[in-house]
Amino acid sequence: MQEKEHKYYETIGNWDFDQIKYKTEKQTNWDFYEKIKEYTNKDSVCLDLGTGGGEKVLKYYPEVGKIYATDFSEEMIKTAKENLKAYPTRYVEFMQMDNLNMIFPESTFDLISARHTVIDAKQIYNKLKDNGILIIEGVDQKDCWELKELFGRGQAFHDKTPISKIDFNNLKDAGFTKIELTEIREDEYYETEEDLLALLLKTPILDDFSEEDNNNFTHRKEIEKELFNKYVNEYKTEKGILLKRVLYGIVAKK
Repeated sequence: MQEKEHKYYETIGNWDFDQIKYKTEKQTNWDFYEKIKEYTNKDSVCLDLGTGGGEKVLKYYPEVGKIYATDFSEEMIKTAKENLKAYPTRYVEFMQMDNLNMIFPESTFDLISARHTVIDAKQIYNKLKDNGILIIEGVDQKDCWELKELFGRGQAFHDKTPISKIDFNNLKDAGFTKIELTEIREDEYYETEEDLLALLLKTPILDDFSEEDNNNFTHRKEIEKELFNKYVNEYKTEKGILLKRVLYGIVAKK
């Protein structure tokens, strides 16, 4: 992900998705936290970028030697430190930090994880030990494509190169020797129209910004009712309102 997307996320004030009711059906056998578990042990020193309120790192991260978990939001880190109180045996240190200006010494980490957050491939490469591992889960260009086509806009909608490929190329240029890229497909079913609308108002799915053009950044939070209703009518099922997600997973070795 690029710096303009970082600026976008700084404008979002509420990342609490707990009230949105939906179910996920995985179509791809690739799991972010299972991959972390595969490449770590009880002595591993890890860095989790864009950790938010820390709920996922506290609940799903495997048992390792030490976890540093960072987010650029001061409020998110305050929340994470409060959440940590419920996990007294977890060796997690939450820190406010900008992913694009990392403050750690070189060759510090055995593994760095980044889920749905901005990254700087060269900085990550420098912070990893020799043979260190980077694991990424990101949102790809074709994510929610049916919705984007209907509205004629959206996250990376007009890009010529998929977001996953941009990340892949940046990691290659940074010096990573082995990079595995996997397309991840998931079907999400939203219980009500209000749940789907809440998602669209909290995320950049229908906002205009490009991964390729730094000048193309339009942050909007209005959702055209007529188009929204048209989508709901077409994709409403017995399971809920369908949203087809297309993500990507990357495992890269230094």
